Amino acid sequence: MTEQTIYELSQPGRKGFAFPEPDVPSTPLPQEFERESVRLPELSELDVIRHFTNLSHLNHSVDGGFYPLGSCTMKYNPKINEAVARLPGLANTHPLQPIVSVQGNLYLMYQLQEWLQEISGFDKVCLTPAAGAQGELVGALIIKKYHQDNNDPKRVKILIPDSAHGTNPATSSMSGFDVVPLPSDARGNVDLEALKTHCDDTLAGLMLTNPNTLGLFDEHVEQVVQLVHSAGGLVYGDGANLNALLGIIRPGDVGFDIMHFNLHKTFSTPHGGGGPGSGPVGVTQALADYLPGPIVTIIEDGDEENPPFYGFYTPEKTIGRMKAFYGHFGMLVRAYTYIAMHGPEGLRDIGEKAVLNANYLMKKVSEDYYLPYDRTCMHEFVVEGAWKDIPGVHALDIAKRLMDYGFHPPTNYFPLVVHEALMIEPTETESKQTLDAFAAAMKAIAKEAREDPEMLNKAPYTTPLRRCDEVKAARDLVFCCWVPEE
Repeated sequence: MTEQTIYELSQPGRKGFAFPEPDVPSTPLPQEFERESVRLPELSELDVIRHFTNLSHLNHSVDGGFYPLGSCTMKYNPKINEAVARLPGLANTHPLQPIVSVQGNLYLMYQLQEWLQEISGFDKVCLTPAAGAQGELVGALIIKKYHQDNNDPKRVKILIPDSAHGTNPATSSMSGFDVVPLPSDARGNVDLEALKTHCDDTLAGLMLTNPNTLGLFDEHVEQVVQLVHSAGGLVYGDGANLNALLGIIRPGDVGFDIMHFNLHKTFSTPHGGGGPGSGPVGVTQALADYLPGPIVTIIEDGDEENPPFYGFYTPEKTIGRMKAFYGHFGMLVRAYTYIAMHGPEGLRDIGEKAVLNANYLMKKVSEDYYLPYDRTCMHEFVVEGAWKDIPGVHALDIAKRLMDYGFHPPTNYFPLVVHEALMIEPTETESKQTLDAFAAAMKAIAKEAREDPEMLNKAPYTTPLRRCDEVKAARDLVFCCWVPEE
C-alpha cells in the first residue's frame, strides 16, 4: 500500500482509533492542529494496521533475514530480553523515585557492573554512557584528565591504527588530541616499527580495536601494550568486537587500561533504529576515580536476614556526568538477562561459535573472492568485492545484487585498507544452512559478474526502489512523495 492509496482510501468520518474518556478537563485544540488543517487521511483501524504492517515488511531486520554487516554484530535479540524489560517493576519505574523504592533495579545494575568486570578483567565499570561512541568519548576524556593530573600537558597525541573503527579518530579529535594514524603490517597487525617511532613523551595513548576491523586478532598485542606503557601512554580498547573474545580472553588481563562495551553488539540489546544504545566503560583501578557518575554501589552490607542496600556514588576525580540519570536502563535490563541466561560456559560458547561461523563462511566465500589477509579470522572477515579482470564490477554492485537474493548487504568500503572491501560478520546465531545459502548467493554473483557484468551494475531488480543516488538521498530527504489535492 503506497502513500497515494492511503489518501485514496480516505473517507470522511472513518476512524482508526478511539481515545479513552479523559480524566482531566478537556481543552480545545489550536486551529492549526485540527484535522481540517493538517489534512490527515481518514481510515478504518484495519486500513491503518495494514498500512503500517506493509511498511514494516519493506524493512530488513534480523528477525526476517541474515544481516551480515561486518563490525556491527547484528545478532539475534532473544525475545526473553524484551519480556524481562517489560516487567512492570522494571519498565514502570522512574529515575527520580526514592532509591528505597527501586532496590531491585539497583541490584540489577550493580550485578551487571560486576559481571562486565568479570568478563573483561577490569576493576570498575560505569554503566551510564548512552552508546559505544559515547563510551569512547569517556575513555578519551579519562586519558586527557589523567595526564593533566600528572602535570604532563605535552601528551597530546593519540595513535589510531588504520584497521580501527571510524569513530576512534573522531572521538580523539573531539577530545582535543592530535590524531596520528598507524599502518598495518603484512599480516594485518599494528606495524610495530611504526609504533616505536611514535612512542615518546608526547604520547597520550593508543586506541586499539582488537580483534580489528579486518577480523584479525593482533598477534603482537602484548608488545603493543608494553611499548605504549613504557612511553607513559595509556591503551584504550575498543570493545565493539568483544563478541569474539567472550570467555576466552579478557582485555584487562592483556594490559588494556580502558575499554567500552557495546551492549547492542555483544550482549544482544537492540541495534539500530536510532537508539537507544548503551556503552558502559571499564577501567583499571588506577583510573577508577575518573569514571563518570553516578555508579551503583552497596551503601549498607546485608546479612542473613536483610539484603544489601544499594545507592549511588560519584568518583572523586570524575570527568563529569555524561548522561541524564543513570544510562539507558531498559538496555541494561536486556544485557543483564542475556548474560544471566547464558552464564560463563554459555558466553564462551558464543565466542567460539562466532569465530567458527566466520571462518567457515570465509573459507566458502574466498573460493570466489580475493582474501587479502589469508589467516584465521575471528568474528568477521574482509574480502575484495572486485576482480582485476572485470573492471566494471565493484563492491557496491555485489552489495546491490545480494538484495535480489534476499540478503542484506555486508559492510561496504570499510576498512579503508582493503580495496573494494566487503566486511562480513555472520555472528554465532546463524545456522549452517543460512551460511551455505549466503555463500551460494555470493558464488552466483561472482559467476554473473563474469558472464553479464552490466546486469550487476543495474541491480537490484526486486526491491521496491531500484538503485538510487545515495548521496542525494542522504542530503535531500523526501518522506512523502504524494500530497493531497486542495
